Amino acid sequence: MGFCFCLILLFLSSVLAQTLGERIALAIAEVRPALIRIHVVTTHYAGGREIKRESAGSGVIIREDGYAVTNHHVVGKAKRIFCTLTDRKEVEAELIGTDPLTDISVIKLKGEKFPYARFGNSDELEVGDYVLAMGSPMALSQSVTMGIVSNTKMVIPRLFWPFNRFTIEGEDVGSIVRWIGHDAPIYGGNSGGPLVNLDGEIVGINEIRLGISGAIPSNLVKDIAQEIIESKRVERAWLGLEIQPLLKKSKVKTGVLISGTVEDSPADRAGFKPGDILIRLGEREVNVRFREEIPIFNRYVMSLPIGKEITAKVLRGDKEVTLKVRPKHRGYRRHKGCEFKDWGLTGQNLSSLLARELKRQDTIGVLVTSIRPGGPVAEAKPSLAVMDVITMVGGEKIKDVSDLKRVTEQILKGKDETVKVLVRFERGDEEYLTVVRVGIPEFFDPGLEAKKAWLGVAYQVLSRDIAEKLGIGDATGVRLTRIYDDTPAEKIGLKTGDIIIAINGDKIPASLPEDYEIFSEMIRSHKIGEKVTLTVLRGMRQLKREVVLGQAPKLAREMEHYQDKNFEFSVRNITFYDRATEKWSKDQKGVLVTGVSSGGWAALAQLGVGDLIVAVEGRKVLDVKSFEKLMEEINEDKPKQVVFQVMRGVHNLFIEIEPKWPEE
Repeated sequence: MGFCFCLILLFLSSVLAQTLGERIALAIAEVRPALIRIHVVTTHYAGGREIKRESAGSGVIIREDGYAVTNHHVVGKAKRIFCTLTDRKEVEAELIGTDPLTDISVIKLKGEKFPYARFGNSDELEVGDYVLAMGSPMALSQSVTMGIVSNTKMVIPRLFWPFNRFTIEGEDVGSIVRWIGHDAPIYGGNSGGPLVNLDGEIVGINEIRLGISGAIPSNLVKDIAQEIIESKRVERAWLGLEIQPLLKKSKVKTGVLISGTVEDSPADRAGFKPGDILIRLGEREVNVRFREEIPIFNRYVMSLPIGKEITAKVLRGDKEVTLKVRPKHRGYRRHKGCEFKDWGLTGQNLSSLLARELKRQDTIGVLVTSIRPGGPVAEAKPSLAVMDVITMVGGEKIKDVSDLKRVTEQILKGKDETVKVLVRFERGDEEYLTVVRVGIPEFFDPGLEAKKAWLGVAYQVLSRDIAEKLGIGDATGVRLTRIYDDTPAEKIGLKTGDIIIAINGDKIPASLPEDYEIFSEMIRSHKIGEKVTLTVLRGMRQLKREVVLGQAPKLAREMEHYQDKNFEFSVRNITFYDRATEKWSKDQKGVLVTGVSSGGWAALAQLGVGDLIVAVEGRKVLDVKSFEKLMEEINEDKPKQVVFQVMRGVHNLFIEIEPKWPEE
């Protein structure tokens, strides 16, 4: 009997395992075709510049016409978005809208029809339910991990204070999101990927990992995504209430404690006071006894009709007080950043919330968010600083970013040099004036060096120790380490290893490393074309060699330069020494890359200092002038991709730059 019972148990466990395995396989098959790996070029603002970075994340297509959801922290600052489907096909996408408060973004893949996944009801999830985390960890191919739901109402615990807030661009995501906690492993790159139940439905969007993983519930995601698709933004109401759960010693058992109000906010004007207990707001009774209930209350407040008067009831001491409050539109704390290259700063418009935090009376001006060291505003006296607000330039009021762009264009129109302009800015309660030299200075032209005589050799100082070991006693001078091609030194047959000890009978008093310049100075003291006699030691023989001195080739600083402001890199013409070092022929054409700004489009494409650009879009580059002309055409045509052919050492490469051109 016992043996039969064991067989029955084994059979049942086998059937259950098979059933679970089948359900997992079916769920994966349902969602996997809609899974996307997202490659994105994002922008960040630091050091007075717009810095581009490449990153990767995950997402899931939710409609046949190509709409997909992911996290704001994946694509919210995207300049370019490409998605890889499960069949390895790469598709470009555009950002439709984004919401940093919930960390949800909607993108749309370019194309006609796509496989898509369905949303499930996240409210039906229970602790212990099996879930699958799908995505592209570490930008690897799409993968699946499995776990169980650990918590359906996860918040960041107070234990982590003062770091118990998960903020994105100043927005407290945890103020309206209660995460689905689960133990399916997720890693960097999983962000934005779906959390899936065994029915093959999206029940969350994976976002964080705090020991256990956290996903944004699908019911919230679905609502936010739908609003973004319809309106390209999320509208929310704002009261200016600051709340916290009821205190343990509170005599009442329902309501939420009003800890304060934002000055001049709807709640402040309505008469809410610290210590009030809000028991009813509009048509809903309020009850916040635990931190897990705060996001639900906040979501309700943000859903109130904007501009419509709402009745609220509060307990003030032992009395019930009725208040009337009219919600306002809630904007985001931070606006989109903007780079002002001609000023050497990045800035943004002031939001009403940020203006209040800065204790400003209005949102007029441009807030400075970062400054380029050595740039125009950094060099001004007094210099501007981060969090200053620019309010006037050259006598014109600056209301916002668009004003500063317009005024800058007017100041620099038709100018080939920097322009001094009077600037008014505010720092806290103080108002300053300063003068800024606006504009990006062209390369400083040091002019040509005075023409100097030249032998055409590289050398080292003949030290006393080397002279002693070579058996030439107290001889001084220089030992030749290289004879450059087609130079006076080559023409008279000088060889590597020769030691020059005198010029026209004058000894060369060089015996220490710091004496290095003595030989060059003695050569330069003669005229170009002058014939001089060199005393040379070759082995133990002393030779006399007459040589007609040539003209020294141009130095790197004397060469013509070009700086591309859009792609953020600089080049110059090739020098004699470049050809010699790289063993390039006399016929080698091109321009040498001398600088690449980190975070620029050129850096993103991995153009490097020392690269020799020999062609652009298949057209040969002869020198700086021809290259500048090609780049002017490109900057006017604004193609999606620009291909540079470069020589890097002994290698030939094609570098594809994919800029996002500024909108007109």
